[in-house]
Amino acid sequence: MGPVLIAGYLTLQSHCLIAGICSVDPFQTGIMLEKTLYLVLFMYLLCQHCTSQTQLKVILTCILISGGFQALYGSLLHLSGVELSPVFGVAEGERARGSFVYQNQFANYLALCLCLAIGWMLSELSTNKQRLSWGKWLRSLSELMLSRKLLLRLAIILMVIGLVLSRSRMGNAGFFTALGLVSILALFIYRRPPPLLKWLVLSIFILDMLLIGSMFGVEKVKQRMQETSFVSEARDEVVLHSLPLLQKEGLRGTGGGTFYTVFPAYQQGSYSGFYDHAHNDYLQFAIELGWPITLILCLWLVWVLWQGLYVMHKRKTKLYQGIAFGCSMAWVHMAMHSTVDFSLQAPANALLFVSLLSLIYLIRTLPAEYKAGSDF
Repeated sequence: MGPVLIAGYLTLQSHCLIAGICSVDPFQTGIMLEKTLYLVLFMYLLCQHCTSQTQLKVILTCILISGGFQALYGSLLHLSGVELSPVFGVAEGERARGSFVYQNQFANYLALCLCLAIGWMLSELSTNKQRLSWGKWLRSLSELMLSRKLLLRLAIILMVIGLVLSRSRMGNAGFFTALGLVSILALFIYRRPPPLLKWLVLSIFILDMLLIGSMFGVEKVKQRMQETSFVSEARDEVVLHSLPLLQKEGLRGTGGGTFYTVFPAYQQGSYSGFYDHAHNDYLQFAIELGWPITLILCLWLVWVLWQGLYVMHKRKTKLYQGIAFGCSMAWVHMAMHSTVDFSLQAPANALLFVSLLSLIYLIRTLPAEYKAGSDF
């Protein structure tokens, strides 16, 4: 398991148990080791104590309530026009941030919750492929929108509003790209894809992104994307100036949590500010843990994604397939977002992401529960 491997390697670095594998700042590496152990223990408890579909739905409900609260709090705070957040006293500026200090991590958190919400919504769709008349098709669509699934749909709309208000470029682009890619993949992987899958995805793109997004400033997100340039952005220079550090220390790593300790020696004067993260999780992991450990971790993550795709193709329980769809979406989104930011360095985002990875393990191993409507 990837987190266990990281915890073991951090132990070697923090205590210098092997000559040459030592952290430049054992205290910070020890803090990262504690955080990693907490994540490992949480994943273990989740996998051990979640043993039924009912418990899975409780976990999904808790995650969606959390995402809905963040979206509601962040949106209301932003639209109210307050200058300082009432909790942390952080300047709100022109971008929603919820209870997060950094708005891009707020966007990442909402995107992960959105992925799971869409997967759960998908599991509620019928897989009956019989041809329907326009009248029956409209009636089934109306039943979908007016049933208890409406709460899920409203939660999705609320979180999309929060995501748009964050003005996060990769947060929005990564989410909608992941939705499109995994949806197309699902049409080929699912043995019996729900007939309303394409309409659900189109409704999210058209209703949420275009209609609702235009009401809450999606054009500002587009403007930020259009105005993005390597001249105005400093994060690309941070990555560029980190490459010599990777070349020098990339085999063994400088120690977990030590990027901000070693980077100032390589930071050049073309930009100002103190960077405690590399704005690229892959690069930061490779510098702190070494590229061999980072490569093994990436291979483990690819294996986890493969398990999710396996569930989408092989398992017959609709809930499991829906969760696999949502977790695969979250995987793709995080893989994209990590190229330009450091969301995994935020404890809330890291905990949510490892929870989604644990859900893939659960839906891969839990037995089917043959109840009405749970299977094909």
